[in-house]
Amino acid sequence: MIIAYPWLTVRNRSVLNIKLRGKISDQLKSRFSSGLSLPKLCENLIKAAYDPHICGVYLHIETLSCGWGKIEEIRRHILNFRKSGKFVIGYAPEWHEKEYYIGCACDELYAPPSAYFSLYGLTARAIFYGGVLEKVGVEPQVKRIGKYKSAGEMLTRKNMSEENREVLTTLIDNIYENWVDTVSKDKGKSKKEIESFINEGVYQIEKLKEDGWITDIKYDDEVTSMLKTRLGIVKKKKLPLIEYKKYSKVSKWSVGLSGGKDRIAVIRASGSIGRVEGSSFFSPSSGIITEQFIKKISKIRDSKKYKAVIIRIDSPGGDFLASDIMWREIKLLAESKPVVASMVDMAASGGYYMAMAADVIVSENLTLTGSIGVVTTKFNLGKLYEKIGFNKEVISKGQYAELYAADRPFRPDEEKLFAERAEHIYKRFRDNAAHSRSMSVDKMEEIAQGRVWSGNDAASRGLVDAIGGFSRAVAIAKHKANIPHSKKVTLVEMSKPSFSLQKIIFSMLTSAIGIDTTLKHLQNDSAACDGVQARMDGIMFDGSEGSSFGLLKDYLTSL
Repeated sequence: MIIAYPWLTVRNRSVLNIKLRGKISDQLKSRFSSGLSLPKLCENLIKAAYDPHICGVYLHIETLSCGWGKIEEIRRHILNFRKSGKFVIGYAPEWHEKEYYIGCACDELYAPPSAYFSLYGLTARAIFYGGVLEKVGVEPQVKRIGKYKSAGEMLTRKNMSEENREVLTTLIDNIYENWVDTVSKDKGKSKKEIESFINEGVYQIEKLKEDGWITDIKYDDEVTSMLKTRLGIVKKKKLPLIEYKKYSKVSKWSVGLSGGKDRIAVIRASGSIGRVEGSSFFSPSSGIITEQFIKKISKIRDSKKYKAVIIRIDSPGGDFLASDIMWREIKLLAESKPVVASMVDMAASGGYYMAMAADVIVSENLTLTGSIGVVTTKFNLGKLYEKIGFNKEVISKGQYAELYAADRPFRPDEEKLFAERAEHIYKRFRDNAAHSRSMSVDKMEEIAQGRVWSGNDAASRGLVDAIGGFSRAVAIAKHKANIPHSKKVTLVEMSKPSFSLQKIIFSMLTSAIGIDTTLKHLQNDSAACDGVQARMDGIMFDGSEGSSFGLLKDYLTSL
């Protein structure tokens, strides 16, 4: 429910105040949703650049919870805003790598004398439950196709495999090098100086100011007083700040940003992939639901008013069947009009499966990409049942009727069938990827194997066509649709938020009683990186959703 009020007035010489913190989603948000919406944040910065009533941005930067793809997009829009000649003042009480990376894009950077400044570098962690499951009598029987497909390791191993170590090391190196290069250019310092700064590990706030890492040491009220002086505002008057949420109600056309006659449809696909909506009150639908996605695709395909389509993908993957069905629908859509896949934090496993059906794939430098591989798992709870005195008896007919029996391990013939099924899924994924990317199967096999690549590395290997964000995707879509570069287009959002009393109540309940707290660590990525904070292998729900039952279910049915 996003409503624009064309009559909403903005005071002359106002400063747009944005509090950049917490979780950032690529989805549009309803007025009841928590967290920031990346598309709305970017739209506000674009509007403010053209709005004659806005003279600058005051950006409060606090701890962020998102991947590096979104960080790059935000930073790009800050730099584009500055090209308008207006100022961006950054202020933050706490700095980590992501926050400082964005802060460096501001004209000036301020911090209070008590600020926490933690730029110690990046770490990668892999969590292992193999020992825990062994103690409680749970035996996960995992079949993975692709030597780099590490998702199942968290269930079976007690330490990191060499393949997983190789992938994580490469990803961390890429992020670190990109961070050092960017900060080096922004601060006018050599890479050696940047690395020495990180490795010193001593961050007295006064030294940060002296060495030019921040502009000055000031409290929030002192920064606003400084801005009042610069704008020539009488001391007794308040700084004319307009908050992010209020400014979101200002329509684009009111600042001269109306679109053209040509329309480009935008579908946003975020979260884990599933076939149907949650049926339980306590598991409201979330993520990418096949049925809903196909309805949007059909609406666009059947209409002549859309010249091209952009599919924004921010997904770790999920159900294979759902991914394959959506791949087919995107492929059919691409036969009737240009389709561009724009990948955000991650398009791994099923997320990449969707992207590869598009005509062109656009990725950020550090988007987690690929993971063309398969993991399937059955949990044998036999020993656990013995420990707790639980028993059940089953009457069945058919050789494989009890293939997924939870009270015993696979028989040899069952294990063979289980492995063949996984192999079949992998070959279909790999072969479709090879065909979509115009590669031989042998060439695709070299870069598949369940490996996750950064966007840059994926581009050099042919998995991605172009590096950039949403604006790059729009430019490519216009080109593919033979729309002149200088001609305006209207972007039509097909994934507008809907009002759901169920979701609101569920959100209130989970916040009040902490339903998800005990599950958080279990559901985090088995190969998550500090500073990456994204699902790499595309098996489980993202860090705040799902249940332990969902975890088991996903491992049985997912890519």
